[in-house]
Amino acid sequence: MNALLLLPVALGVVSGWILIGLAGLLAPHSTRWVAHGLFPVGAMGSAVMAGVGLAALFAPATVMQLSIGLPGLPMHVRLDALSGFFLLLLGASSVGTSVFAAGYFRTGEGTAPGLLGLQYHVFLAGMSVVMLAADAYTFMLAWEVMALSSYFLVVTQHRIAEIRSAGFTYLLLAHLGAIALLLCFGVMMAGGMGGLTFAAMRAHQLSPASASVAFGLAVLGFGAKAGLVPLHIWLPEAHPAAPSPVSALMSGVMLKTALYGLLRVSFDLLHAPLWWWGVPLLVLGLFGALFGVLFAAVQNDMKRLLAYSSIENIGIAFTALGLALVFHGVGMPLLAALALAAMLYHALNHAFFKSLLFLATGSVLHATQQRSLGSLGGLLRRMPWVGWTALIGTLAIAGLPPLNGFIAEWLLLQAFLFTPSVPQPFFNMLIPLGAAVLVLTAALAAYVMVKFYGVIFLGRHREPQLEHAHDAGWLERFGLVWLAAGCILLGLLPGLVLQLIDRVNLLLLGQPLAQTGNWFWLVPMSAQRASYNPGIVLLVGGLVIGLTVWFTHRVYTGRTRRADAWDCGAPGQTARMQDTAEGFGQPIRRLFAPFFQTHAELPLPSDAAPRYRVVVSDKFWARFYNPLADAVLWLAQRVGRIQQGRISIYLLYSFVTLLVLLMVVVR
Repeated sequence: MNALLLLPVALGVVSGWILIGLAGLLAPHSTRWVAHGLFPVGAMGSAVMAGVGLAALFAPATVMQLSIGLPGLPMHVRLDALSGFFLLLLGASSVGTSVFAAGYFRTGEGTAPGLLGLQYHVFLAGMSVVMLAADAYTFMLAWEVMALSSYFLVVTQHRIAEIRSAGFTYLLLAHLGAIALLLCFGVMMAGGMGGLTFAAMRAHQLSPASASVAFGLAVLGFGAKAGLVPLHIWLPEAHPAAPSPVSALMSGVMLKTALYGLLRVSFDLLHAPLWWWGVPLLVLGLFGALFGVLFAAVQNDMKRLLAYSSIENIGIAFTALGLALVFHGVGMPLLAALALAAMLYHALNHAFFKSLLFLATGSVLHATQQRSLGSLGGLLRRMPWVGWTALIGTLAIAGLPPLNGFIAEWLLLQAFLFTPSVPQPFFNMLIPLGAAVLVLTAALAAYVMVKFYGVIFLGRHREPQLEHAHDAGWLERFGLVWLAAGCILLGLLPGLVLQLIDRVNLLLLGQPLAQTGNWFWLVPMSAQRASYNPGIVLLVGGLVIGLTVWFTHRVYTGRTRRADAWDCGAPGQTARMQDTAEGFGQPIRRLFAPFFQTHAELPLPSDAAPRYRVVVSDKFWARFYNPLADAVLWLAQRVGRIQQGRISIYLLYSFVTLLVLLMVVVR
């Protein structure tokens, strides 16, 4: 496709999504019209957007000034390699989510189907314009559209008080982040209305102090949207509240808009990052990754578990970004390209495997009406399509080769191994600790996924009604298989994916990776340092398993006998005796007790069916947000005293205000 046509096509897809959403209002209560008719068309738009993003990686940057906007303040859009990569991520992952949603949404789930379809497609359009915006006005407008549409999607079941509360928390953090971004753009403006364009911000050279202030505000604003600890409190509340396709889009795509924005500001608009900017990102990222995986390990709600897992994965992405900033700031562009490639690869991986797992939980929720891990089990027999696709996502997010989750973590570990060459002794002292935290996080993530998959799909069902669980429909299966195939392909073709990522490295760093491999070989630096081939890993693993099975069968054929499984001396076992989510999480809860705030709910002696329950809560609520809320309430009550309802008091306020203004003017 002609490079000049890519940007108009992308804008055409955005307009098409909005029209698709508005078309849902023609029959707002018709599930067949909205879900089975409009959502598949929206998925086609996602496929076109993915193609535009892929083509943009190999095309020169193009800029357009639109005829819409405020008087004297037109909107500007730009398509380059960075926006193209994230549009590819958005389009490729939302194809599966939109097709799944066509089979998932049903009548009677809160918001009317037509209005839900409008909110969903406006959400897609808003995220796309965020990635295309080329001025602060367009960016903030799209950012607000994205935030508001996702808020309404979160509160789809708005009749439930807990969901309304979760939506309010999300909206509050989203707007606090938006204020920080407004201040960030204000610092970067070159002066005058022309300073609103990104081109003017690139041309304006800020002092190190001003650039550092702008970067700090960007971290605050984008960190609030990404769920970076301690700005994460909305994420574990909003994801369980939202419908599963919405959770998939929010976790798989929306969180990446924050990564996109921080990359755009730090490497593009500020274009001369200082090395020490990466240190707080590195610390916050590592702490967030460990924090997220620990809380995921003790969750009993399957969607809340995945929400905390998203906090962990965002922490890993911020860790890679911190390393890239450090390497770039000290004049080591090749290592900066390695760390940035790890971040971008991880963002792309996370879009696929986390969307897949959220959609799988949606199928489980529809089939069983259960979200609690304690009420699930043995679903692989009843839901084989969901079970096997979820297994692929589980293995991918656990970081096991040859699937995609392993590669980004492997690249990031390679970047950590090269950090002793950084000419900053104090920084080098902290790196071994950071590498250890990264390895611990990866190991715990695998532990969490064993719990997630094992409790839901393996063993025996814990509740009688699970006998009637049904597998996903064909539209839902297509969405699950699409995302599972993405996890496999991204794992088997690492060299090809890095060639795409190198286009972003060239734009932001002016330095690609020194790859010497092909599509199947991953050689990011040189063959003497490290290399990886997923095909060989798959072949060797298959041979080992095959030989083991053959040897076992050959040796024990003719000497086998059948008997009941050993029951540990306790005959009459039931499903309640198998491993539970609480049992999986108990060692983590005890070993890392300082991270958690726990409360034990003990049964009463009079209870006919006594139950023991441990509630684990986030200390950030008790130590930071609750005191802050109390302080704001106290201040509001004091300020409210000036509103007495008496006209004489209001006239006195006006008179005093005029006197103060006159004194200022006279001086």
